[in-house]
Amino acid sequence: MPLLHLLLVAVIQGITEFLPISSSGHLILLPNLTGLDDQGQVIDVAVHVGTLFAVCLYFRQDVLLSIKGLGHLATGRHNSPAAKLSLMLIIATIPVVIAGLILSITGLEDALRSVAVIGWTMLGFGIVLYWFDQKSPETETYEDWSIKRALILGLWQAIALIPGTSRSGITITGARSMGFNREAAARIAMLMSVPTIFASGTLLTVEVIGNADAQIAKDGAIAAVFAFLSALAALSFMMRLLKSVSFLPYVIYRVALGIILLAIAYA
Repeated sequence: MPLLHLLLVAVIQGITEFLPISSSGHLILLPNLTGLDDQGQVIDVAVHVGTLFAVCLYFRQDVLLSIKGLGHLATGRHNSPAAKLSLMLIIATIPVVIAGLILSITGLEDALRSVAVIGWTMLGFGIVLYWFDQKSPETETYEDWSIKRALILGLWQAIALIPGTSRSGITITGARSMGFNREAAARIAMLMSVPTIFASGTLLTVEVIGNADAQIAKDGAIAAVFAFLSALAALSFMMRLLKSVSFLPYVIYRVALGIILLAIAYA
């Protein structure tokens, strides 16, 4: 795989995975709009691993606490903060796993990978994000996250299986609709991405085991490193920006790209 193509895929995945602008939508658009070959599942696994390491490093204290919580749950200590965090992340992941299986079994997953679908979801969910971000209060903090809210946000997150929606974007939208402040909404969305990316990455890994040769493995390693670096930079940028700016810049980008894609799709 050419190095430039590899870097394009890695950087696009890294930047868009955690910004509310849809990584899957951009990766689908890359071959559709440029004529480049699809990167293949091995590279998909690699860039997912890279972004997973990035979010785990940035939120390492929360991630370590959730891992500790798994031990607490296994030993019956359900009331500790660590156990509560682990349980919330597990509950928040269940809807997207179920929805993903349904899409895979029914074949709808491939049917949704079109420029028109991505255009509509970019535009529509960008407007939804703007509405809730501007109209909702900022009365709830990260500490107000609960089991019930984790389930509701898990349902929001499942919508992101439609390309162009954005997993982080729709989860942030759901959190803002509940009144979480912007930093808390982003933090919750990023933590919810850890088990989700891990689950999807594990599924892809199982599918590609035995099919990767030495060259593909080398390409995957390069892609993982660049996805990690770009994801860490994008994540740091967004979390710092939220201290003084709303989600409006991302909304403007989504709406503009959505309009362009719809014009292309229906031309």
